[in-house]
Amino acid sequence: VQLQAYGGGLVHSGGSLKLSCAASRRTFSNNAVGWFRQAPGKEREFVATINWSGGSTIYADSVKGRFTISRDNAKNTAYLQMSSLKPEDTAVYYCAAARGAYGGRFVYQYNYWGQGTQVTVSS
Repeated sequence: VQLQAYGGGLVHSGGSLKLSCAASRRTFSNNAVGWFRQAPGKEREFVATINWSGGSTIYADSVKGRFTISRDNAKNTAYLQMSSLKPEDTAVYYCAAARGAYGGRFVYQYNYWGQGTQVTVSS
């Protein structure tokens, strides 16, 4: 599975952005999808994950209530709607697909990665 993340940009604190993750093949619908982010000098960290059907989601505490992960399997695309953005949300955001139907909070649980999209939140 090849993934392409896009939709990043520069936004003011309190603003919103919607990231998209487009997959290269139909069997994407069998895979859990996760979003991770990496700020300069920091390790890649978990943001959110959604299972194969979209019926189950998990969020990092730092984004819970502000971010929403979703997917449209008919379009082979997953999304991350980000609201009430804070400067500490600034990072490169990566989407990833797990080999199985359910993902988790850890990088090693995902086998396929997109190239990342930069999100910058100004104060």
